[in-house]
Amino acid sequence: MELTKEIQKFLLNDALERFLRYVKIWTTSDESAESVPSTKVQLDLGKVLVEELKELNLDNIVLDEYGFVYAYLPPSKGFENVQSFGLLAHIDTSPAVSGKDVKPVIHRNYDGKNIKFAQDKDLILTFEDSPNLEEYIGLDIITSEGDTLLGADDKAGIAEIMAACNAWRKFDKLKHGPIYICFTPDEEIGLGIDKVDKNKIPEICYTVDGGEMGEMEFECFDAWLAQFKFKGLSVHPGHAKNKMINAIQIASRYFSELPESEAPESTEEREGYFHLAKMQGGAEEATARMIIRDFILKNNQRRMDYIKSLKQTYEIRYPGLKIEIDFKYQYQNMVKYIEKKPIVVDLVKQAMEKVGLEVKTHPIRGGTDGARLSVAGIPTPNIFTGGQLFHSRKEYIPTLALQKSAEVLLYLAHLWTQQK
Repeated sequence: MELTKEIQKFLLNDALERFLRYVKIWTTSDESAESVPSTKVQLDLGKVLVEELKELNLDNIVLDEYGFVYAYLPPSKGFENVQSFGLLAHIDTSPAVSGKDVKPVIHRNYDGKNIKFAQDKDLILTFEDSPNLEEYIGLDIITSEGDTLLGADDKAGIAEIMAACNAWRKFDKLKHGPIYICFTPDEEIGLGIDKVDKNKIPEICYTVDGGEMGEMEFECFDAWLAQFKFKGLSVHPGHAKNKMINAIQIASRYFSELPESEAPESTEEREGYFHLAKMQGGAEEATARMIIRDFILKNNQRRMDYIKSLKQTYEIRYPGLKIEIDFKYQYQNMVKYIEKKPIVVDLVKQAMEKVGLEVKTHPIRGGTDGARLSVAGIPTPNIFTGGQLFHSRKEYIPTLALQKSAEVLLYLAHLWTQQK
């Protein structure tokens, strides 16, 4: 099978149109919530996707109470017995940066100069921010106006999957087996996938949630969440000597004890880190939220042991202070589960080569819904979307990536039809 220029143009136009529409729909998740979906606004995009899937004549379309959207694409005639697979992308955007009222901007025929933003004159996107940007000179690039993130993570993935579904519907030459679609809520806060209905997805899946073109990932962080509560004692500052236990001030000192060399801004590649994501409170009580990441479990255990030893030290140092720490295991490194079925990775590599991309495999310095699914026995590698600088007001994506990711999905489906 070879994709014609007609199909390639169709994919670009369709994915681009959908992407520009989806990013304007507010879907930020809320990390303080405990229910799924964490925000009702995620349902707004879910409802749009249901109607669009109906227009594409997919079957078994469902928007459930948790915000999951499910659909089924029946196989081409004669390919009913081909191995089925699922395609997943997440609906929510990161709460790290505002995702409300996103206004996408297309920078036509990018000339290699610094990219400026209409809503923040001091914000500039440069090669230093993203070396890959230099590779996209001459292409069209999409950013926000600089007051929000863009939302390519992961609305690009949704648009690419939808464009592929539209192409499968429109072009009879594109043969495929049974394909399941699942759009998930609350991936960014690690909650949504707990509520997935495993009866509605097959035994092999792919998340379309990666970064640069050609990227394919099947190893991710081992991930923990640590939540802290510092309990002190507030006393009038004029009479506080030897009485006040200033929780927020002590918490600041406590976290300053963490090694600066193990912060996200000081690490790369296979290096792990502590990341203090949030701290708030006052003299009486302070709370904090931290994520702990590494590719090796024992390294994270070392970090948690250090945190617990600091707790003991500080409670001795400040009599009356109480520190509560709650650790939560968020997801495991998925590599050992995916390696049991290497064909799921091998076919993605072949599909990327067919669309003319250099295959780039490296560990994800983060996680996807695929990590949880892989541990549950559903190997789920991650395919690129083409977006860069996720969770940032400098987030961007070349429009060509929308096309190329959709092309990979078409070839991937074709390659599965060739397996016996």
